[in-house]
Amino acid sequence: MITKEQFEYEIELIISNAIREDVGDGDHSSLACIPEAARGKAKLLVKDKGIIAGVNYAKRVFAYVDKTLKVDIIIEDGSEVTYGDVVLYVEGSPQSILKCERTVLNGMQRMSAIATKTRRFADLLKGTKTRILDTRKTTPGIRMLEKWAVKIGGGENHRFGLFDMIMLKDNHIDFAGGITRAIEMTKEYLNETGKDLKIMVEARDLTEVKEILQNDGVYRILIDNFDYEDTKKAVKLIGDKCLTESSGNINEETIRHYAECGVNYISCGALTHSVYNMDLSLKAIK
Repeated sequence: MITKEQFEYEIELIISNAIREDVGDGDHSSLACIPEAARGKAKLLVKDKGIIAGVNYAKRVFAYVDKTLKVDIIIEDGSEVTYGDVVLYVEGSPQSILKCERTVLNGMQRMSAIATKTRRFADLLKGTKTRILDTRKTTPGIRMLEKWAVKIGGGENHRFGLFDMIMLKDNHIDFAGGITRAIEMTKEYLNETGKDLKIMVEARDLTEVKEILQNDGVYRILIDNFDYEDTKKAVKLIGDKCLTESSGNINEETIRHYAECGVNYISCGALTHSVYNMDLSLKAIK
């Protein structure tokens, strides 16, 4: 998993790149008609319902653009919101507020949608030992925002990228010449490089589960695209030898059934790749 320093660095990169992309050599609409010395106030308004996320991200955007902007947070990250709620007020230079507007809204609308969907999935798992995980199926350039939103919604983060966990999937196994060969080569690689990375291996059927179990050092087995009965059999075979994770087109109708098979985790790409942005707006207060 990434360090706090890595997380902070990634968020800073996302914000700086978003402002660069949006503002360019200046917000000429604001520069043209709003005096530099003007002062004003705006509110961030909810026009939808769900779980709000990105409040702390918004604070960072405002501070990045203009440290003199005053932000008054009314509703914190992870809270339920409904139409008409005011999440925060921001006060100071209207030029600065408007420079932030689209970057704040784009991030918060996306993050809130992800947090809302994650909360819904997490609620469906209540009473089981299973936790919901995200995946790498994220929007290029803003992965850290989306994974942050999953955490706000009550989920857990899978690996952040190719660098913080070994995950031997079907293609790795096939290119390497089989499960055992892939695991053996991985252990050699970790020993040679001195890297301390957990090893996860995907199984496509129960025969592959059995072969994985013949190898030591596997942290988690990905039970991919199994039906309920085979998932139960896989969980029983694995026992407490390592952790288990189900994946593969799992949705709101099926997630509880997979959890009841006894897996530790369920990963779902839909948390980040199939959401509709929450409707939010930033409105000037006259």
